[in-house]
Amino acid sequence: MPFHGEKQCVGEDQPSDSDSSRFSESMASLSDYECSRQSFTSDSSSKSSSPASMSPPRVVTFDEVMAAARNLSNMTLAHEIAVNENFELKQDALPENSLAGRVKHIVHQAFWDVLESELSAEPPEYEHAIKLFEEIREILLSFLTPGGNRLRNQICEVLDPDLIRQQAEHNAVDIQGLANYIISTMGKLCAPVRDDDIRELKATGNIVEGLRQIFHVLDLMKMDMANFTIRSLRPHLQRQLVEYERTKFQEILEETPTPQVILKSTRIENPYATLLLLFKITKWAFKCVSCK
Repeated sequence: MPFHGEKQCVGEDQPSDSDSSRFSESMASLSDYECSRQSFTSDSSSKSSSPASMSPPRVVTFDEVMAAARNLSNMTLAHEIAVNENFELKQDALPENSLAGRVKHIVHQAFWDVLESELSAEPPEYEHAIKLFEEIREILLSFLTPGGNRLRNQICEVLDPDLIRQQAEHNAVDIQGLANYIISTMGKLCAPVRDDDIRELKATGNIVEGLRQIFHVLDLMKMDMANFTIRSLRPHLQRQLVEYERTKFQEILEETPTPQVILKSTRIENPYATLLLLFKITKWAFKCVSCK
């Protein structure tokens, strides 16, 4: 199966001398890695294995390589959380002048323009607004602790999509009232750092712009919740880090195809790119395990 972005992996024309040199060094490093892999596996695993010469070469799939990379990503994230006291998640904002940033702005603006035209129509069309309220309800419920049953019931009752649809059939939906309730509930659930954002929401006069800003602040609140969870888990991860990383690294060794298997595989159209990917994630794993 070809890889995504395979052309970039193999280069535009032919590999340069420096690329060939780096690849030779990679092959030498991979030989050392294979010895370490066998030693590590024999020390930490009690499973018996047959000699390599007795086992037929198996086919390597893209999913197998990426599964090992995902395991490696999880281990590295846990390591970073445990050793870096300042680690936190941040929103990945696209540059405004980038193509992706402009496309995102145009698409979002078109969505909110359509919503405004629907609410301004005679009679108003509420279906898209109801779906937004339903999505907001689920986000608010995700912030609640297991003991928040009273607020949970209140949110489900006020933002009940079936009830809002019945009101819409009689043109009796109080969109502004629902928005005010949402903002008030967000004020009860948000971190103190979001108090200024809540005050700005309350001062917003346009209902569509208000809904737009509600989703923006909800995204910030989700990030706050994720970072709070990280801070809560950090002491536990610090106590369990060594054993966790050893266990995960053993799983990666068992799931990652060996270089010999990759080169013998008949379904990998670009073994050079696959081998470099394997070398990269292996080097990354050794770095994570050793930097204590």
